[in-house]
Amino acid sequence: MNYKNKITLLFLLGFYTGYAQELLTKENAVNLALENNYGIKIAKNNVKIAENNASILNSGYLPKLTANAGANYNNNNLELTLLDGNSTKTNNAVSKTYNASVGLNYTLFDGFGRAYNYKKLKETYNLSELEAQTIIENSLLQIFSSYYEVARLTEETNNILESLEISKQRLTRATYSFEYGQTTKLQLLNAEVDVNNDSIRYFNTQRLLANSKRDLNLLLGRPVTTDFSIETDITFNAIFEFQTLFEKAKIKNVEIQKMNKNIELNKYDLKINKSDLLPILNINSSYGFNKSENVASINFAEQLSKGLNAGISLNWNLFDGGTTKTRIQNSKIYGDNLAIQKDQVLNELERSVANALEIYNNSLFILQAEEKNVETNKRNFSRTEEQFKLGQITSIEFRQAQINLFNAQLNLNQAKYDAKNAELKLFQLSGELLNFKY
Repeated sequence: MNYKNKITLLFLLGFYTGYAQELLTKENAVNLALENNYGIKIAKNNVKIAENNASILNSGYLPKLTANAGANYNNNNLELTLLDGNSTKTNNAVSKTYNASVGLNYTLFDGFGRAYNYKKLKETYNLSELEAQTIIENSLLQIFSSYYEVARLTEETNNILESLEISKQRLTRATYSFEYGQTTKLQLLNAEVDVNNDSIRYFNTQRLLANSKRDLNLLLGRPVTTDFSIETDITFNAIFEFQTLFEKAKIKNVEIQKMNKNIELNKYDLKINKSDLLPILNINSSYGFNKSENVASINFAEQLSKGLNAGISLNWNLFDGGTTKTRIQNSKIYGDNLAIQKDQVLNELERSVANALEIYNNSLFILQAEEKNVETNKRNFSRTEEQFKLGQITSIEFRQAQINLFNAQLNLNQAKYDAKNAELKLFQLSGELLNFKY
């Protein structure tokens, strides 16, 4: 198969593949990830566990109701001696006992520990939602990065195909020129080598594109062999100002919110530990049934008792060796550490926002520069192509202009998606990643 037929086959394969593939939009990718991504599904289940833990059923506010029942059988040899000295013996004396009861226990007061623990469980549930949000945000960043890598490689493939078509036309021209004796065999061989190199680059990029699609499918939690095409259009949502961005981040950034929740949880831990200094008041009641059956030689052949019992108890741990005081002191120290950590997180957040904003602004500048660079190289290549057709420059100079245009297009693609990823990082830091327009 000659080069012309090979190139035609490549274009036909590219057209057929693009026609058969589903179009995976960014919105669809996000929806698939929220539904199927493995890490997100686990995070959602962890939220459900925290929700169950925060239920009234796990609060200690409800009473405990227990039921007991039992039966015993005894077969003994008895010898009874009375005060007057008379004695009796009974062999195989059988006795049976039966019992059943229903008991109710409830804590009326435990130093408010139960109330604080219930509030702590509610805050723990809120913290689990923030943990899930962290996983969702990180997963979305990873998905967008993978999505834009597929987009970059898709555009790179198209640029290679355009360059390949140019090389093919040059090879055709070199072939005709050689056949009519207008050029040397060397120029024909150089044209063949360039077509071959462009073809290799195309197949290598196709392999990278296929790998990137499988990576994205894995993140979306669907079969990795699912083929698709994607959107390559990029829009930028906002121009950021540092102080506005940082003020928003101090409120909405998920790491700051998690830090605040941990501080709240520590306050409840301190109150729970202090509650151990107060008494505990319990009430209990039961309704029971007891019955025993004895042999006739014993005074009572049958005994039966049943009725209601109730009581109240007060338990006050006046001194426990100092363990409660130690827990209270440690809770206060841990609270001080959390305050220090929050200051550290805020300082790091300020640095991260400043760095990310600078990266974003630099990326936009590079993008604009690369756009101008592509336009310049297009004009340069157009003039070079005209001069080549007129025989005013060599094939080597023409090839260099072709390579310059191709590299400029690659650099533009890279700059475009680098800027978009930098923008997404700013949205994450400001707590707006789940709200921004794709």
